[in-house]
Order: sequence, then structure tokens, then C-alpha cells
Amino acid sequence: MGNSKVVAWTFIVVGALIGTLGTLWGIANINEGNFEMTGFLLLQVPLAAIVALMVGGGLYTLQNAKRESVAMAAVEKQRALLNMLQTRGELSIREAALELNTSVDSVKNDIYDLVGKGLFSGYVNWDEGVLYSREARTMRQSGQCPNCGGELKLVGKGVIQCPWCGSEIFL
Repeated sequence: MGNSKVVAWTFIVVGALIGTLGTLWGIANINEGNFEMTGFLLLQVPLAAIVALMVGGGLYTLQNAKRESVAMAAVEKQRALLNMLQTRGELSIREAALELNTSVDSVKNDIYDLVGKGLFSGYVNWDEGVLYSREARTMRQSGQCPNCGGELKLVGKGVIQCPWCGSEIFL
């Protein structure tokens, strides 16, 4: 990510230098009588193409580096959430939102994303706003809600919900 920005700025600066130096060299040769205006203009066409490729490539690389940094920030936030869950075993969603400096809805979306990727298993009591990290095998075998003891019902890929208390269990 950091290297991409350095490469991007290098392309932009080198492209600008090539364009500036080429133009100044052409102007100096016109003043000395070595070039005519048509020769100078013929020099500018390939020079403009080189400069456009260098600066355009640099801007494209810079834009991709910014996109990568945004994506990496989201991954780091999810990694931090997963680490909090695994080390504590029980985590308040509001507490997680405060520690991650984000909204409660963002934490909920991250939880569903982690479940979809198969990285988190446990259950959530949405009424209390608490995440519980549990061994999925134990919950799958028991078929009972760890919160109220009710019978569990499958509601989606990797998600089981208790119809009695509303807790969601992520497998």
C-alpha cells in the first residue's frame, strides 16, 4: 500500500519532469536556430504521449492505493472485532462499537460478514446486545438455545434463531 503511493508519485513527478525538460529543450533549440516551429511541434506529440502515460499511470496507481487502504481499514476493523470476541468470549455490541470507533449497525454488519466468511461462530442476544463466542459443534449437537433453552430454528446460511427469545446462533 505504501509502496504503491511511492510508485504513483514517482510516475507523476517523472512524467512532469520529462514534459517540462523536453519543452524547455525544444524552446532553447528554437531560440538557437536549431529547430523550426514544425520540428518543435513534432517533438511535442510523442513527448505529450509519454507524459500522459506516465502521469495517467501514476494517477491510476494512486487511486488504486487509496481504494486498497479503505479496504484494508475495513479488514483491520473486522480483525479487531474478531480478536475481541475470541479473547473475551462475551462482548457487548455497544462496547465493541465504542472500542472500534464505529456505529452499532456497522458492528452488526461486520458480525454478519464474519459469519458469512466462516470466521465467527457463536450467538447474539440482540435484546441484550451481547455477542457470545461459543463452540459451534456444541450448539449444533444440543439443538437448544444457550440463552433460554428453547428449540432452535434454521433461518439462513450459518444462522440459527431461537423463536422464543430471538437470539441468533452463528455456526
